[in-house]
Parts: sequence; C-alpha cells; structure tokens
Amino acid sequence: MSFFGLFGGGNDNEVIEKYLKEGAVVIDVRTPLEFNDGHVKGSKNIVLNNIPTAVEEIKALNKKVIAVCRSGARSGQATSFLNKQGVDVVNGGPWQNVAKFLN
Repeated sequence: MSFFGLFGGGNDNEVIEKYLKEGAVVIDVRTPLEFNDGHVKGSKNIVLNNIPTAVEEIKALNKKVIAVCRSGARSGQATSFLNKQGVDVVNGGPWQNVAKFLN
C-alpha cells in the first residue's frame, strides 16, 4: 500500500487520469492562502474543516471528485470522509500531481 493509500485512496495516476477524462471536479482542501500560492486550474477550494458542511454542495455537483492538498494527508482525510458520505472521490495527493495532467 502506498503512503497515500493510508489516507483514504492513494494517488494512482491511472485512476486520476480516468477521473479527469470523466469530468471530475478537483477539490483543494488547503487554506485560501495556500490555494492562492498555486492550484490546479479550475479546482474548487473548500478548506478541510469545511468539508462536512459542504457535503450537499459537493454532491450537487453530480461529478466524481479528486481531492488534493499539499502532501496528500489532508486530501486523504477529506477522501475518507466523503467516501463515507457516498461521494465518488479519490485522493489525488499533492495538487501538483493532478495539475501535471492538465497542463
């Protein structure tokens, strides 16, 4: 199991690419300050602590989700929580890991 797998998903590049091709939304769970320093183009910034109150908003997107952060730990927490809420989500790990597929 990979390091990221310990945090609710893993950053399997094939899965990330598949989700992106299927129109997944990227949710960045870092703080707004971190997000403003760089992020995946088109990603949505929802701070990890706000994920529980944003579940219905996320479900309303009606899309698969790729959660990202700085290292993969926070996005792993978000992935684990959202999976339990019935959201189709994978842990993309560090945001740069997902950005490389879009640039």
